Amino acid sequence: MASPLHHFAVPLPQRGRNWGRSARDHSSPVGGGGPRVAWWRGLAAAALLAIGTPTVATAGTFYFGADLSYVNEMQDCGAQYRDHGQVKDPFEIFKDHGANLVRVRLWNDPDWTRYSNLADVEKTIARAKGQGMQVLLDFHYSDTWADGDKQIAPKAWASITDTGELSHKLYQFTFDTLAALNAKGLAPDLVQVGNETNPELLGGVKGKPIDWTRNAALLNAGIQAVHDAGKAFPSAPRVMLHIAQPENAEWWFPQAAAAGVKGYDLIGLSYYPKWSSKTLAGLGHTILMLRKTYGVDVMVVETAYPWTLDNADSAPNLLGADALLPGYPATPEGQAKYLADLTQTVIDHGGDGVVYWEPAWVSTGCSTPWAKGSGWDNATFFDFRHGDDTLPGIDFMNRPYLPVSRLLPPAK
Repeated sequence: MASPLHHFAVPLPQRGRNWGRSARDHSSPVGGGGPRVAWWRGLAAAALLAIGTPTVATAGTFYFGADLSYVNEMQDCGAQYRDHGQVKDPFEIFKDHGANLVRVRLWNDPDWTRYSNLADVEKTIARAKGQGMQVLLDFHYSDTWADGDKQIAPKAWASITDTGELSHKLYQFTFDTLAALNAKGLAPDLVQVGNETNPELLGGVKGKPIDWTRNAALLNAGIQAVHDAGKAFPSAPRVMLHIAQPENAEWWFPQAAAAGVKGYDLIGLSYYPKWSSKTLAGLGHTILMLRKTYGVDVMVVETAYPWTLDNADSAPNLLGADALLPGYPATPEGQAKYLADLTQTVIDHGGDGVVYWEPAWVSTGCSTPWAKGSGWDNATFFDFRHGDDTLPGIDFMNRPYLPVSRLLPPAK
């Protein structure tokens, strides 16, 4: 595995789950693990002393995750997921390959589909927690896809123009949803207030100037609702704001800070080489800048890479040759190398996790609003040439990564 650093390479205990925080060393494992962790700590301490870098560790987690929002629908459509030839529960497959986090999207009232509503989300969260994984709940605040191009207000709120009333609606929906989940023992561990909120919440479109008085009020209402609902949780959820492509975070967060957006714990980034102007190195620099500037943890919460340019069905592939980076071919090995190098980049620059978007959106006989089949079958972790058996890319969550020493500021 390529890396720009040459200090020392040690497999991280417990699949890289438990990590330390310090002003200078962001990646020392802490917590349980017995003699193996003690051995690692001794080696790490010796290496850090050798380069003159003291470490003061506190508890932390590196997230290896997958957005599995499509799984319930795919299985209802007949999908079977295999691991080494054996049909298995996909949530079990991801847990076995190192995942400790499942991301799931929530739409307000999606009358065009029976998935990604609250009942479907409850099922996904229960399946994730049943495998011992944490959950990141992604509020879209829409009845359909909200993303970096558009933020379509849900139909129930579409006619509301008063910012105060709209903020109250957003607050109450967020609070009530989280309270309902908690009442069923399904409290999420992390919560996104919006999905790829580059445009203004509840009606913004790409390229349209943001009314930051309105936008800040809406964002702060969502953030406050998470904190208020979280008071009844077994442990307080962490709040994330999410922006598509790292270059957009560089202008969005200064504007948000100036408008008074506050109270969040995490910055989430989508990083797709097809739609980003940043190289892997550029992504790393943005992560480091955001962490230093805002004192919060930073994660890549969406990424993907094709393992082939072939297509399993008639649905056009969303990621084609234009999605490739030099040195990372559209092969199973190329996908695996991209994910390993991306993850090492995130670690090197103080990031706190990598989540792959929809690695189980395999081809079935069902249709999306756009086509029959899947537009993502060549970017999953399941080989459609071999009965949807696991590909090597899924093991990016189980690889050894370089623990490194960097001058990194402590997160809050």
